[in-house]
Amino acid sequence: VQLQASGGGLVQAGDSLRLSCAVSGGTFITYIMGWFRQAPGKEREFVAAISWGGRSTDYADSVKGRFAVSRDNVKNTVYLQMNSLKHEDTAVYYCAAGRATSVSDDAAKFDYWGQGTQVTVSS
Repeated sequence: VQLQASGGGLVQAGDSLRLSCAVSGGTFITYIMGWFRQAPGKEREFVAAISWGGRSTDYADSVKGRFAVSRDNVKNTVYLQMNSLKHEDTAVYYCAAGRATSVSDDAAKFDYWGQGTQVTVSS
């Protein structure tokens, strides 16, 4: 299973970005999908996750109300819409796929990981 994240970039505080993650080599609809991020000098942290059918989502408190995760089970792609970006959102963002039966914020529940895309928010 391969995951290819894209859409990162350099933006100003208050701007928006949409990350995409295309999945190939597996049965996309059977995976929960998640987004994690890692800032320099910090541990990787959970950002958002979405269930197989997209009806259940979960968010880190730090992004609730600003970020939205969605998926297209025809295009085998998961998205992360990021609005009202803050400097502290600066990180490498990773998408991940898991065979768990429900959404999770636990990185251990995700079996496949993408290579990451850099998001830099200038203040």
